[in-house]
Amino acid sequence: MARRILVLFLVIWLICALPGCGKASIEQEPETPPPAEEPEPRPEPEPEPYVPSGINPLTGEPMESKYENNRPVAVMLNNLKAAQPQLGISQADIIYEVPAEGGITRMLGVYQSLEGVGNLGSIRSARSYYLELALGLDALFVHAGGSPGAYRDLPTWGVDNMDGVRGRSDAEIFWRDAERRKSKGYEHSLLTSGERILDYLSEGHFPTEHERGYVYTQAFVPDGTPRDGVPAEHVKLRFSEYKTGTFDYDSEMGKYLVGQYGKEYVDGNTGEQVAVTNLLVLETKISVISGDPEGRLDVRLTGEGEGTYFCGGKSVPIRWSKADRNSPFVYTLEGGKLLALGQGESYVCIISPKTSRLTFE
Repeated sequence: MARRILVLFLVIWLICALPGCGKASIEQEPETPPPAEEPEPRPEPEPEPYVPSGINPLTGEPMESKYENNRPVAVMLNNLKAAQPQLGISQADIIYEVPAEGGITRMLGVYQSLEGVGNLGSIRSARSYYLELALGLDALFVHAGGSPGAYRDLPTWGVDNMDGVRGRSDAEIFWRDAERRKSKGYEHSLLTSGERILDYLSEGHFPTEHERGYVYTQAFVPDGTPRDGVPAEHVKLRFSEYKTGTFDYDSEMGKYLVGQYGKEYVDGNTGEQVAVTNLLVLETKISVISGDPEGRLDVRLTGEGEGTYFCGGKSVPIRWSKADRNSPFVYTLEGGKLLALGQGESYVCIISPKTSRLTFE
């Protein structure tokens, strides 16, 4: 009997020793799931770049609306080789280059706004045809002296001007730069600045906005590359034996890089090469003024004539017209369709086909 009890006890003990049996079994802890990965924070969206609400009427590009109705400022710039580098030229909205006496050229830089432009120069004297270019844009005119014809026409034509030679109150906006005077000579040292011109204009000497109803009618498009234009990535314009300009198209920039005197045409303020979206070469009659002892020129700017337009590495023939001295240039394509320029700066060369030579490829 005792043996049976012992056997029964052993059987019960074995059953209870099995896993999960009764209270003697050890309950296993449930596996803990790994913590959920926190989602990576979304990057904040980049803020939209600020785009001014106005349009620069000289370039078709955005600008602060408060400058839209400004009368632009046209500045006479010395372009002799000895006077390089010019200051502030790369910020001009339009650059006009026209021959002067003796085979040299001068520039007229036109600025819709002078905010942040810095120094400008060196400043040189006016000729009557530069006055016509300024009047065609209803611009305020900055110069240092002028030919007898220019001084005759300034008051007769009603040109609002600031002169660095005649000793009036406007002469205070100019100064002689000591370093340029030492290294380049007295005649190449006269400067002004965007800030000084704006300070002078703030005193109320001239109206600084266009009259009501004034419209500059030039149209602009994002890409002004001529449809069916011929290749023109390298342009060479020989004004005279003294001066040749080059314009090489940079496809990455979408602009023509300007050179002269065998070098890059560099702005002395920034050290950057001048670059423009639009290049226009206008042909007209240029002749020496009869009896002028200095060989000064008469340049016909009213009427009409032929020309060539370059943009996007291509070119197309155009015609230009200017109704009178107070009207802007109008550019047309074959068939009379108005030419739309590419949005950006323009460089306008005015030449006589008898004395200058244009080539491109």
